[in-house]
Amino acid sequence: MVGQDASAQGGALQFSPSSITAPNGTVVTFVWQGSPGNHTVTQSSFATPCSPLTGGFDSGYIFVPANTTGGFPTWNLTITNDQEPIWFFCAQHLPVPHCPAGMVGAINAPTTGTKTFDAFQSAAKAATDSGVPVPALSGSAAFATAAPGPITGSFSGLLNPTASVSGAASQSSGASAPGASGASGASGSGPSGTGNAASGVAASGLFTFVAALLGVTLM
Repeated sequence: MVGQDASAQGGALQFSPSSITAPNGTVVTFVWQGSPGNHTVTQSSFATPCSPLTGGFDSGYIFVPANTTGGFPTWNLTITNDQEPIWFFCAQHLPVPHCPAGMVGAINAPTTGTKTFDAFQSAAKAATDSGVPVPALSGSAAFATAAPGPITGSFSGLLNPTASVSGAASQSSGASAPGASGASGASGSGPSGTGNAASGVAASGLFTFVAALLGVTLM
């Protein structure tokens, strides 16, 4: 299920489930299904939950209009190093920054110790704002081979990654992508939209991450 309303348990701005385990070779599919919504899937680090990771992956902003019932954009990430936790957040700032509201997720996070998902989310909620991401297909411990899609009809994307990825390296400096100036056909310098949707994720058909502007669901 993708997209939550404000009355959902845990509130609207969340990934649900918030954390999954995915072995090497698993394809994790994010599905932007909440309607309306405008979100990103942006890699960060445990130390700085709401700041884009240098060389990390970033989906760009995907807008899903109200009353959408099908054809939702998806984005596939392949896991290349299951010994390395993958931390990510939504970099949307409107109507309020989503990351400090707790809109973060994790893949292969430790379940014990000081660097659990709960500790990561607590650190995110203590952040004052989220940074501006740079679109990239390749990240640390995971990579994509294409930008989110299909972006057709009433769907729209901003600052989405465009370069292809060669190989399945466990870490990359990131694909060339437009910066905040809105290159590669993206107009404007930042995201817009105040819906409550974002993305879902299926790991080899077993898991689903759902990001909603009011929340993200991982099932």
